[in-house]
Amino acid sequence: MGTVATRSPQGAWEMGARAGYAASGLVHVLIGVLAAQLALGSSEGSADESGAFSTIAATPFGAVVLWFSVVAFVALAAWQAAAAVSGAAGETSDRVKAGAKAVVYLALAGTAFTVVRGGSGGGQTSSTTAELMQAPGGRLLVGAVGVGVVVVGAYHVYKGWTKKFLEDLHRLPSGTAGRVARRAGVVGYAAKGVALGIVGVLFVVAAATADPQEATGLDGALQALRDAPAGPVLLLLVAAGLVAFGGYCGVRSRFGRL
Repeated sequence: MGTVATRSPQGAWEMGARAGYAASGLVHVLIGVLAAQLALGSSEGSADESGAFSTIAATPFGAVVLWFSVVAFVALAAWQAAAAVSGAAGETSDRVKAGAKAVVYLALAGTAFTVVRGGSGGGQTSSTTAELMQAPGGRLLVGAVGVGVVVVGAYHVYKGWTKKFLEDLHRLPSGTAGRVARRAGVVGYAAKGVALGIVGVLFVVAAATADPQEATGLDGALQALRDAPAGPVLLLLVAAGLVAFGGYCGVRSRFGRL
């Protein structure tokens, strides 16, 4: 029998939020696989969230997994939003981060929902950037977004390198599993930070050149990395790191603090 806490609405909500971390892990693993295929010369599928959800949709029971992901991401977004509004997240900076995470997870839920309903879920970054640039001060805003994403990417690298992500866990599995989870967090956060940094740089370039086509999102960032000197090798390393980050998200779904 489950405990009273587990059967309560609060307990069910917490389970849903933890499922959101598991769904995020699956998405990152698939993005890593798609990025590896991109590095090896494949052009099938976008190496981003929409590509990951499309990959899921093409599998048996894919629609079930996508609907589960939608619910899980909404639950996690709601949890983060509640923590930000109520102050449970901590100090002001932590509340801001919780609010930003709520937006990210809600966007993931929206993308999964679009894909499960038959849409592509992608191709919106450039068009949205173009619309934003038409507004007064739009180019400055796009540039500011790019700088912000670069900062977030740098923080991810820092969080991995210093093992600060361990603060997000109430404990680690014991033995070999714990060591693997720790290494996955180090490598995964660094790889995701690099990918986010490139996304941010492309937004800054888009603002500087007034060319919204430069702001291509994660898939475009990984393509840009592939086209750099020694790009395929670097992209394979990032791909492996994204898979590792997905594994860490799985650990966080079980042992993470909410």
